[in-house]
Amino acid sequence: MINQKIVCIILLALSSIAILSCLIINFDAWVVYTVAIFGIPLWVLSLGLLTMAKPKPEDADERVKEPFTGY
Repeated sequence: MINQKIVCIILLALSSIAILSCLIINFDAWVVYTVAIFGIPLWVLSLGLLTMAKPKPEDADERVKEPFTGY
């Protein structure tokens, strides 16, 4: 779990740097398109994985048995 969090933080930082550098520096169009195709979805995915809800300790067993309860 901790390894996943570290990887998500690294991917979030790298994709943020790539997106910001495309906004600031005048790159060729293909570089900007590549960052848009890969960088933006990677940023959203890593941010989503970092902010995912963690179950309360007393609700952890119920989520294993019925993970979609409450939707």
